[in-house]
Amino acid sequence: MNGIMDNILEVQSLEKRFGTAEVLSGIGFSLRPGEVVSIIGSSGSGKTTLLRCLNFLEQPDGGRILVNGETLFDADDPATRQEKSLRHKRLHFGLVFQSFNLFPQYTARQNVTLAMKLLAKEQPDYRKNRAEILRGIEERADALLAEVGLSDRADHYPYQLSGGQQQRVAIARALALGPEILCFDEPTSALDPELSAEVLGTIRRLADIGRTMILVTHEMSFARQVSSRVLFMADGRIAEQGTPEEIFGAPKSERLRSFLQNS
Repeated sequence: MNGIMDNILEVQSLEKRFGTAEVLSGIGFSLRPGEVVSIIGSSGSGKTTLLRCLNFLEQPDGGRILVNGETLFDADDPATRQEKSLRHKRLHFGLVFQSFNLFPQYTARQNVTLAMKLLAKEQPDYRKNRAEILRGIEERADALLAEVGLSDRADHYPYQLSGGQQQRVAIARALALGPEILCFDEPTSALDPELSAEVLGTIRRLADIGRTMILVTHEMSFARQVSSRVLFMADGRIAEQGTPEEIFGAPKSERLRSFLQNS
């Protein structure tokens, strides 16, 4: 089957303004299960705002967002803009921030389990099966920490971890609620090259096992290696998109050529 139902994510004509400043204009792209889409572009091109709109941390001013064929947001439908439904919509996405955003008072394991425990309390059988549910949450957290190579750091606090380890905890936390799409916002920008390699290795392993991901990055060589497709953003628009070979090997526009030369 072809078309929209093949896509896990469909973004249509997305718009975002802050006051009179147009930050996103006519953004449209799709994402299939298992794809990795990298978003590149200069600072201020709208990359982070796009991720924040997809995760409903910002509400778009126009356009539509669909996941698995279901309309999560439609600027013309007030029912999809209600605040009370936003938390449920966010469950489709996991977001890894550039600055880790771990809770300093919690261990690595506690950072990973926190959202799962809050969500579990809403289950109708939580009080009856509390011990069993919490045991399952702890086991899932340990499995996720093992997946990012941090089994031996589960009981460490953020201040006891390197920047690369903190970012890997943040990746485990983003995976905790089983999102269909994992989003990264410049995940290595706060790290030195050695620690960046740790985090990029983790992202590469996730790509290898078929995780569906959107990656905003300044790491051009990594984007070329790991991506299914690459979007180049400029002035709040997708100025060019294509396969890594097309974007990095045969850029069509002078603007993209200039960006790649200076990156």
